[in-house]
Amino acid sequence: MLNKGLPVACLVLMAFLSVVVHSVKADMSYSVPEEMKRGYVVGNIGKDLGLNMKELSSRKARINAEGNRKRFCNINLTTGELTLADIMDRESICKEKLSCVVKMELVLENPLELHKITLHVQDTNDNSPVFTKDVVKLEIRESADKGARFRLSEAHDADIGQNAVQSYILENNDHFILAITSTKDGGKNLELVLDKELDREQQQELTLVLTALDGGIPPRSGTVHIHVTVLDANDNAPVFTEEVYRASLPENSALGAVVLKVSATDLDEGINGEVTYEFSRVSSLAKQAFTLDSITGEITVCGPLDYEEDSVYEMRVEGKDGFGLSTDTKVIIDLKDVNDNTPEIYLQSLISHIPENAAPGTEIGIINVQDRDSESNGQVQCVIGSNVPFKLVPSITNYYSLVTTAELDREVTSDYNITITATDEGTPSLSSYKTMHLMVADVNDNPPAFRQQSYSAHITENNKPGSPVCTVSATDPDWRQNGTVNYALHSSDVDGTPVSSLLSINADTGVIHAVRQFDYEKLKSFKVQVIARDNGSPPLSSNVTVSVLVADENDNTPQILYPAPEGNSLMTEMVPKSVQGNSLVSKVIAVDADSGQNAWLSYHIVKATDPGLFTIGVHSGEIRTQRDISENDGMKQNLIVSVKDNGQPPLSATCTVYLLISDNLAEIPELKDLSHDSGSKLTTYLIIALVSVSTFFITFLIITLAVKFCHRRKPRLLFDGAVAIPSAYLPPNYADVDGTGTLRSVRSAYNYDAYLTTGSRTSDFKFVRSYNDGTLPADSTLRKTSSQDPFGPCDETDSTEVKYLRFLQIV
Repeated sequence: MLNKGLPVACLVLMAFLSVVVHSVKADMSYSVPEEMKRGYVVGNIGKDLGLNMKELSSRKARINAEGNRKRFCNINLTTGELTLADIMDRESICKEKLSCVVKMELVLENPLELHKITLHVQDTNDNSPVFTKDVVKLEIRESADKGARFRLSEAHDADIGQNAVQSYILENNDHFILAITSTKDGGKNLELVLDKELDREQQQELTLVLTALDGGIPPRSGTVHIHVTVLDANDNAPVFTEEVYRASLPENSALGAVVLKVSATDLDEGINGEVTYEFSRVSSLAKQAFTLDSITGEITVCGPLDYEEDSVYEMRVEGKDGFGLSTDTKVIIDLKDVNDNTPEIYLQSLISHIPENAAPGTEIGIINVQDRDSESNGQVQCVIGSNVPFKLVPSITNYYSLVTTAELDREVTSDYNITITATDEGTPSLSSYKTMHLMVADVNDNPPAFRQQSYSAHITENNKPGSPVCTVSATDPDWRQNGTVNYALHSSDVDGTPVSSLLSINADTGVIHAVRQFDYEKLKSFKVQVIARDNGSPPLSSNVTVSVLVADENDNTPQILYPAPEGNSLMTEMVPKSVQGNSLVSKVIAVDADSGQNAWLSYHIVKATDPGLFTIGVHSGEIRTQRDISENDGMKQNLIVSVKDNGQPPLSATCTVYLLISDNLAEIPELKDLSHDSGSKLTTYLIIALVSVSTFFITFLIITLAVKFCHRRKPRLLFDGAVAIPSAYLPPNYADVDGTGTLRSVRSAYNYDAYLTTGSRTSDFKFVRSYNDGTLPADSTLRKTSSQDPFGPCDETDSTEVKYLRFLQIV
């Protein structure tokens, strides 16, 4: 039970100390009889300390043995009771000590508290008195006088107090009685007193029975037989030189080392004066450690000595002469402590998995260090290795708290092997080591990181839906679900189209697939955001930009802008008969919606009315004469032109160019066949036009002669420039963004004026005149001076021609 006899001052002091964290709290004292069974309830620590059961459990209450190798008690966290963990034998624990005390500690965590527990082991009468010998042999001379005393060795009882030997009983006999006296050291002196003289002739030997009784209930007893042999007279007993012999020796003394020597003298002579020595009373532990030479009286070491087991040995040595007279003396041997015990490290509590976000100063373990040596040999210093983010903080005596000193990072160091070194202050000092393995628990503190800062993906148009585009990859150094990465596309639009309708991504592998077929002519490139998110709590994420470039395929055939495709109109170009070789007479213009080499066009004449008359530029599409036009060449010339791109495989388109070789519009038979669908008003206009033409016929002849004259002087005068197409034939939206198409150069290189004859509204014939960018119109050009005009001396004639053409245009 709890010792409640403490003074009031001590109770006040204990109440004050109870509020201090990391300090020793109130001491508790309990008593328990020895030899009680396991589970015996010693007391209720929870009630005595005022702690409820929940608090005992949450604070990890436990019992630690203080300086003992064996833990005799446990604490029941459910009831708070202190129970025996093993049977306690007072004699084994405390040997012959009168007071048997076992000290323990109650350890509580969060905060760390230490309560000293003193357990008094009460003696029970479980040992019987034992004599050192089963038979005591005495040789007494028959001449011994009445009252002669013969010393006997007392019995030894391992119990103490009332349970030790209390009385002796000598069996009834005719010659001896038992005399008992107390000694100074608390022992008893037994003497066999001769009450009636012996007569060797009547009885040479006799046997007596001596019984020792202890004070237990019920009492226990032990007996010894005393064998008396009647001899001649021996009237002097041995006498020791000292009443108490003392010696001290180190506990690590070698076997055979002489501790001390006892000596006794006997005044008798001969065999009556020869003294022999033997232990009259010795403990089992001392008997294992020391031996006595019966002749010399030397006590030597015969077994291992351990200061921690027993530091003082007490024994009695009896000196006996040849005929049984004896005396005894006490021998006390003190052991000196030697630093022969290494410190012992006990891991009381440890958090083996430390969160990496644990704040510096977090307590993760409690260390207890003990050394069974005494004084400075038992003083221990405890340290841990360097280069680790931990340190030991001294707490209570022999206790240390293991705390963190810096922030941990599992991605840098995932575990630690911490070696604790305990060193005592002995000479030489002894050390022990204990290694602990600590794991750093992962916390989701790293977002996924993509292997590239950005990604570029290429996919060819007309792809199959579901085909892979590219793969993104992100890594997360965190562990398990904190490091598991999932991928997703950021929800956004591309030119009004949701990204989800263009691409999809595998959430596990990061493979991006095309959802639909792409068309380079509609979508050349776009960008999407890919999000990588881990599975931590809360999750962390990062994103990366993926640029998707659509590669062109040759999937568009060339489109011919001029001449217009058949069926829309019948375009006919008039070529004067005076045209000479290598003169530009027309041009085929085509574009291709593809890009790059897929839009590189080449032109070829696949069929011609007169194959040797015209040729076409492979890359320009310009139609030129190969020779001068002769009178034998047919008036109507039809050219079938093929326009082919440079793709693989190449695509092509064809058109027909209609050329009319004539110098006089009136020679064209088709002008006479006017459409009857034009109405009466149109007919009137045509009649007026024909009259006008007739009126100026003579002027036209003059102009024609002048033109021929000028052509002879300066060939290719009229067809010196490139023929161009009216802008009405050019689609306003045909333009190549990359500058690789054909239309931009065409539109920038040519401007056109058309000169039509009467009936031009219904006729497909035309006479074209070209000029380059940056020049004046035809009428302005013809007004230039001779130094600027290439026509030279034909300025006046040309002016007349221009006036005539303007008239035709007005008509």
